[in-house]
Amino acid sequence: MRVGLVCPHASPGEPRLAPVPETHEHVTRVATELSVRGHDVRLYEPEGNASGGSFTVERVPVEAPSAAPVSRLTSHVASFGRWLADRWTREWRPDVVHGHFWVGGLAAATAVRSTSIPVVQTFHSLAAEQRRHLGSAYAGPGERATLERALGRAVDQAVAYSGDEADELTRMGLPRANVTVVPPGVDTELFHPEGDAQPRAGRPRILAVGLDAGHGQDDVIRALRLVADAELVVVGRGARHAEARRLQELAASVGLGDRVRIVDGVAEHELPAWYRSADVVACAPAHSGAARVALEAMACAVPVVGYAVGPTGECVVDKVTGRLVTPGDVRELGNGLRRLTTDGTERFAYANAAVDRVRVRYTWERTAAGLERVYERAVDSRRAA
Repeated sequence: MRVGLVCPHASPGEPRLAPVPETHEHVTRVATELSVRGHDVRLYEPEGNASGGSFTVERVPVEAPSAAPVSRLTSHVASFGRWLADRWTREWRPDVVHGHFWVGGLAAATAVRSTSIPVVQTFHSLAAEQRRHLGSAYAGPGERATLERALGRAVDQAVAYSGDEADELTRMGLPRANVTVVPPGVDTELFHPEGDAQPRAGRPRILAVGLDAGHGQDDVIRALRLVADAELVVVGRGARHAEARRLQELAASVGLGDRVRIVDGVAEHELPAWYRSADVVACAPAHSGAARVALEAMACAVPVVGYAVGPTGECVVDKVTGRLVTPGDVRELGNGLRRLTTDGTERFAYANAAVDRVRVRYTWERTAAGLERVYERAVDSRRAA
């Protein structure tokens, strides 16, 4: 099958379109896995991104929307879509197009509107949900929610990370039959229990990963007050110096400055050692997003205490691979963290169950197979129509 992936994201280190991090890495891994399974895959993205491996990267010769302020993103959709339409008319024509994030989906839908090419869409994050949970911290364009609803009506199939996201999409007007839950995968060759660990002092260590809006590290810092003698290390992929300073100031303001350490600029290959150094990983996202942190921790045999929301609430099995608590309940979060930092027997049992669960249900091979089935349904529905 010829699969066109449309992703408007910049490469790591450049300004990003999405408030959810690592989307570009997710898309490139999808492209790799689909290529390994024998599909002809082309990834379309703005100029300046990293080259593909087993798949083809097509540079879009328009002003990169990833470099534009979020308030002007929609102005780039038309030129992006026109270039794609011309490419697919004159050269290589995909059997199915998979749009990522709302701008990528709009460009894909624009490009195929006079053709019979089906469109599959992964939103990665939704404006309506982010507005509910982030409030004034939401920085997306005002028209985004309206455009996402229109996009949902235009695509043939939508991919959700979790049942919660699928419900959100149906509330936006998408038919439930056209929404399929395909959880993200985790790289089990990189994230596994064996290997080096970051050094630590004698006290228990809680790890939190992510320095972008929505990760919920404020709640984790406040929950630390209920966990005597433990340290909290918050690591961030990429440089987020301003957020790192803000969190350190928050820790100092609640009397925990000496027990909270913020480390930003951590590279992907360095993360497994950080996970392995921890007794427990805290996941307290403000909105559903993806479950990447929880899955990576579980793959490294580290139990998770997290909010029972979105993909995290589905990949973590309460009292089997970790503890799930009520979203927003800082006291319950702190109690769960305290229990796992002090009960070694429970922690050991959860750790072993976590590794097994990832290897059975959350591999990239399983994710690619799920996407294949979605693509086939989209193609079959267009043929029937």
